[in-house]
Amino acid sequence: MKAFLLTLGLVAALAVISLFVGVADLSASEENYSLLFLTRIPRTLAVLLAGSSLAIAGVIMQMLARNKFVEPTTTGTVEWATLGILLLLIFAPESSVMVKLIVACLFAVVGAVSFLFLLSRIRIQSEVIVPLVGIMYSGIMSSTITFIAFQYDLIQSIWTWIQGDFSMIMRGRYELLWLSGVLCIAAYITANQFTLVGLGESVAKNLGVNYRWIVIWGVCMVAVISGITVVNAGVIPFLGLVVPNLVSVFMGDNLRKSLPWIALIGAGLVLACDLLARTLRYPYEVPIGIIMGVFGSVIFLSILLHRNRQYD
Repeated sequence: MKAFLLTLGLVAALAVISLFVGVADLSASEENYSLLFLTRIPRTLAVLLAGSSLAIAGVIMQMLARNKFVEPTTTGTVEWATLGILLLLIFAPESSVMVKLIVACLFAVVGAVSFLFLLSRIRIQSEVIVPLVGIMYSGIMSSTITFIAFQYDLIQSIWTWIQGDFSMIMRGRYELLWLSGVLCIAAYITANQFTLVGLGESVAKNLGVNYRWIVIWGVCMVAVISGITVVNAGVIPFLGLVVPNLVSVFMGDNLRKSLPWIALIGAGLVLACDLLARTLRYPYEVPIGIIMGVFGSVIFLSILLHRNRQYD
């Protein structure tokens, strides 16, 4: 409990620091001070909500696929959400944010379901096969998106959507992320069911879990979180992969016990990367997707090396 409170205090400190990082000096004038409520607070809340919900979506995806090396960005889920946004840019460019969200979520559902269906048709002899299939599937979808965007001269437009970036977040443009926060609470309530689903269909059914409905619920949850994040902040790679693995090293696979840690560390990691993205080339910003990609890959490699040492 003490460790959790200390981590919570550290994340809160980073959140306070985030409010005062920017080009405008909040103490300079009343006009600049109003930026605190227009952009700084909404941005910090958006970062916290996106980080915690994406980390939880990652662990749910790992439970559904029964593999610790998958997440929405490596299973085609995010790519399908991006495809939905691209089609809207082509056929309905004036669509509202809510329409983009609905379409992105529906396409993300197709992506998650198609990946799980693909896994069910493959004879898996190693846990490495699952992430390899996901990476190839994501690559195919990404190539398809690039091809379609090139045909309609929308490469730059779709890149603006998918790069992880919170610089455009302001009051009135981030509130949909609160739905992700509600889904995080719902995930905690049904955490025990997801833990049993991760043990396999036969075990879950023998223990009284409605396996099919829990899988459907999990897929919808992952899809909605992925769609909301892509629409509001773009793609943030590795987050849903490294945070659950990092927490499981110390907390195990009991979701009810580890889920608060996953949400907290996910929020803190994205917040730290966002602060770094804003200060590396101050007063300019580096997309947070790049920062998260670098640090996420390093953390993931460290986890893999730690697992190999355990098996030696």
